[in-house]
Amino acid sequence: MSIRYDGKVAIVTGSGQGLGRSHAIELAKRGAKVVINDLGGSVDGSGAGSESAQAVVAEIEALGGEAIANGANVANYEEVEAMVKQTMDKWGRVDILVNNAGILRDKSFAKCDLDDFKLVVDVHLMGTINCTKACWDIMREQAYGRVVVTTSSSGMYGNFGQTNYGSAKMGVIGAMNTLVQEGAKFDIRVNALAPTAGTRMTEGLIPEEAFALLTPETVTPAVLYMVSEDAPNKTIICAGAGAYSVSKIVETDGVWLKPEDQTPEGIAANWDAITSPVNERQPEAGFEQTVKFTGKAMEGLGLVDK
Repeated sequence: MSIRYDGKVAIVTGSGQGLGRSHAIELAKRGAKVVINDLGGSVDGSGAGSESAQAVVAEIEALGGEAIANGANVANYEEVEAMVKQTMDKWGRVDILVNNAGILRDKSFAKCDLDDFKLVVDVHLMGTINCTKACWDIMREQAYGRVVVTTSSSGMYGNFGQTNYGSAKMGVIGAMNTLVQEGAKFDIRVNALAPTAGTRMTEGLIPEEAFALLTPETVTPAVLYMVSEDAPNKTIICAGAGAYSVSKIVETDGVWLKPEDQTPEGIAANWDAITSPVNERQPEAGFEQTVKFTGKAMEGLGLVDK
């Protein structure tokens, strides 16, 4: 079975180079009309220019595809709204949104400037929110949408010197978890990509031999699957060097403690049981935790039959 996007319109942010460029070109090769959004700045977000976005448009057109360039700053909602309007005026719909734009301002937390911290959050987290918000009503009205947010192992597991980046990247997971619920009845599916790629954002951070394996093209297939008609939902796909996995947020079953044991000492004494992976599960919604805890408490207090 061949996955194609004929008749679909995609917006890919930060697609002037690196991962975004790879995503955009492959979407176009498979029939999508693509908006190449790129501010044209440096890795740290400074500067701007349209050359990179225009170059990708030219590549796609040379392949026989359709694309337009846009230089909106994803951290500026008015510019994002204008980008979506440009898309609607041109093609009349938005089916796919790949939130890929990003910058780095890496420093240890002790040395991190809070203005830099806010800028990283504005681009990665609020940029994702801005673009998704601008497309959301369109996707609801057409009863179809595929959204990808770009997270990172730095957000899920931590990485020295990236408190700002990690905070933003875990934030988009929280956004995905709720957007999935709100978009379900409109066939809007939201997934997350955790990429490991050799781009200008990672150059110099990993050994040269490993860098050569981590091509953007080995990551893009995960995005193509997540924006297909048969896409999964609420899934974090990790991808790099041709390897793919899924990351999950799970919760242990836990234990209920008697009132006299509901103390820090009681938690310490029962730590093995609290952290046991037996019967751990991946909740579908936050309220499930409330139901679980109240159920355990009512059972422990004898308010319901065991």
